Amino acid sequence: MTTSDTSLARYSERLVALLAERSAKRGDFVLASGRRSSLYVDCRLTAMHPEGQLLIGRVGLATLRHSGWPVDSVGGLTLGADPIAYAIAHASALAAEGGDGEMVRAFTVRKEAKQHGTGKLIEGPFQSGDHVVVVEDVITTGGSALKAVEAVRAAGGAVVGVLALVDRQEGGREAIEATAGVPVISLVTAEQLAPLIRG
Repeated sequence: MTTSDTSLARYSERLVALLAERSAKRGDFVLASGRRSSLYVDCRLTAMHPEGQLLIGRVGLATLRHSGWPVDSVGGLTLGADPIAYAIAHASALAAEGGDGEMVRAFTVRKEAKQHGTGKLIEGPFQSGDHVVVVEDVITTGGSALKAVEAVRAAGGAVVGVLALVDRQEGGREAIEATAGVPVISLVTAEQLAPLIRG
């Protein structure tokens, strides 16, 4: 199942609309970074929605394939990155079933290593030596993605890039690229969302 450029454009347009409708709000908010903002984006309201899963999987996988990055697995800091990574992994399995590329595994990075069992920081079928794309729901300062990059590198993964669902365009992309030395791609930007937000 190959995603044509026309289909990808249609899916991308619908993803922007769904995020604006379900996830984006105007007001006065304090973000996780501690910054104040007039825009709040709760990507989970889209990423955990059935249509959101479908769109994120298709657009995310197509974006990764078009990037040319070698990708064995995708994942990021729990909780925001989880549904995005799972959607891409699911989409890759459907594509592989149709003869279009290899499957991409998903993993999650804990905020702290668990204190029981194996004490792992990374959960799921991640393997040392994987070419990894770190995923993020919303990039503001880039802090969450950088934590995930650090954890993946410490576990023997090679981070080839960062994929964000939404880039708030507040310097986070530049911070990640400068600090981690990897490129960042976003599926949607705040600039695309802004004209579509009601209220």
